[in-house]
Amino acid sequence: MTSQTTTNQSDTSNLSVRAEARSQEKRNIECVQRLYQAFGRGDVPAILELVSPDVHWEFGTPDHGIPWLREGRGREHVLAFFTTLAANLEFHGFEPLAILAEGDWVVGLIRLSATHKVTKKPLREECEAHVWRFDAAGRVIAMRHAADTASHLAAMTP
Repeated sequence: MTSQTTTNQSDTSNLSVRAEARSQEKRNIECVQRLYQAFGRGDVPAILELVSPDVHWEFGTPDHGIPWLREGRGREHVLAFFTTLAANLEFHGFEPLAILAEGDWVVGLIRLSATHKVTKKPLREECEAHVWRFDAAGRVIAMRHAADTASHLAAMTP
C-alpha cells in the first residue's frame, strides 16, 4: 500500500465520520423543532416521548427561586416543569430565532413573551438560549434554559 493510498483511505474515513456526525446533528435539530412545535400546541405528551426516561432537566442550574426553572431528573420532572409553567405564565409569543448543532449538543435561540398569571407583569426574552443534549438514539438526555433570571423574577414579584 502506498502512502497516497493510505492518505486517500484516511480522507475517505474522515469524510464518512463527518457525514455521520452531520446526519446526527440534522436529526437532533429536527427533534428540537418537533419539541418546539409540540410546545406551541400544548402537547406535553409528545414532548415527553422525545426525552429520555432519565433526562436531566435544567442541568447545572442554580436555584434562583423561579419555580419553573428547577433542576431535576426524569419525565415526571419534565411534566412538573410544564405544569408549573402553565400555572404561572400565559405565553403570547414563542419564536425560535435559530437552532444550532455541534455533535450531540443543540442550542435553540428563542424570542418569547408571556405574562405572569398572578402579578400580570410581562416577561420578555429577546434571545433565551435552550441547551439540549442528545444520546446516540436521538433522545434528549439533558436540557437547560439559559434564561434572564432577573426578568423571570421581576415578572413573578408583586
